[in-house]
Amino acid sequence: MLIFALWAATHLRFGKAEPAPRIGITDAELSRIADRQKVKGNAVDYGRIDHRLQALMKAPNMIGLAVGIVEGGQIRFLKGYGETVAGSGDPVTPNTLFRWASVSKGVAADMVSVLAADGKVSLSAPIARYQTTLRLPAGDEYRATVADLLSHRLGLFSHANDSKLEDGVDPHMLRASMAQLNAICSPGTCWAYQNVAYDTASEIVAKATGKSYEESVKERLFLPLGMRTASMNRDALLTAPSWARPYAGTKASKPVEVTDSYYRVPAAGGVNSSIKDLAIWMQAQMGLSPAVIPQRALDAVQTALVPTAQELGRMRKFRERVRTASYGLGWRIYDYAGHRVIAHRGGVRGYRSLIMFDPALKSGVVALWNSSTNQPGGLEFEVMDMIYHLEPHDWLGVDARATPEQPEPEGSGNSSVDAGG
Repeated sequence: MLIFALWAATHLRFGKAEPAPRIGITDAELSRIADRQKVKGNAVDYGRIDHRLQALMKAPNMIGLAVGIVEGGQIRFLKGYGETVAGSGDPVTPNTLFRWASVSKGVAADMVSVLAADGKVSLSAPIARYQTTLRLPAGDEYRATVADLLSHRLGLFSHANDSKLEDGVDPHMLRASMAQLNAICSPGTCWAYQNVAYDTASEIVAKATGKSYEESVKERLFLPLGMRTASMNRDALLTAPSWARPYAGTKASKPVEVTDSYYRVPAAGGVNSSIKDLAIWMQAQMGLSPAVIPQRALDAVQTALVPTAQELGRMRKFRERVRTASYGLGWRIYDYAGHRVIAHRGGVRGYRSLIMFDPALKSGVVALWNSSTNQPGGLEFEVMDMIYHLEPHDWLGVDARATPEQPEPEGSGNSSVDAGG
């Protein structure tokens, strides 16, 4: 009997269930973050940012918004604005889930780069080595490298087969059919943004790990970083305790459907999370989690590989700040008034996202919102101007005077295209 009692004590559970792991951020944590805003010497005026974001939320096409700011390596601002559903009274909080859209591309690049640091993938190897479904014109999958894939240098025209993806065609079939397309250049010699082709990265990860892309990213990146709300599927968004519904119009309109098109290319646009987890992700990109993402992996993805004149065209209203634009692996690199910043934007119908940071100063901003307006994009310029002690400018467009037009996420002519930025 004594032996059974000891076994039962260690193996059986009666009555009270095991507590579920805590997800989200507590009021106590928010209080500590708020205290950091009072630290002497902060470059960012958090009171001014908050005031301007409250003014922004008065715009008819602003439904909900979540913002995070990291300064000196610490999360010093984390706040939700507006509602998850217009008129519902349900507030956006730091725990509310949104879609990252093409900000997800940095996750794929990081994951492949981490595997490369482990010796499981080679960035300079031809894509064909990993037996993916991607077929390029003239057999170019034997010439295009993994780095070419992650830097949008496959020789395909921009957004190849995106419209067919949105029509419900399987992305594996679409990648296999790309051999029938007309190439615009040889691999590695020109730049054109991709979604369907970019998701070949998810196949490479699955081949290297023996697990699905979602499982691999969760186990290797998200959970070790403490990103408890991050996921890569539609059901995870729709069943979350708090999630922002997508809007294509104003507060007077109704939410639009959450389609699964870009969840089917998770490396290109499949991530969901709260703003807290996106802020944690940004900290990791600053080199603050070397045990999870080693510096050599970050160096690989954050090194400029190809100039992107198209981006300078889209950012022409910000040329006072953005002097040069390039693309690395899943990340954009800008010269911002003489400083090197890493960034990306994303857009899928009813959602927009942004991330911009200075890895040297370990400071930057992230934002997620549930509408199709690009006006909040000015936030990254207002925050970075403060970090660099530059003259304030109404980049958000909330003052009475005229303000620069915000650039559309790339390729957003389609109603539901995940555009990336």
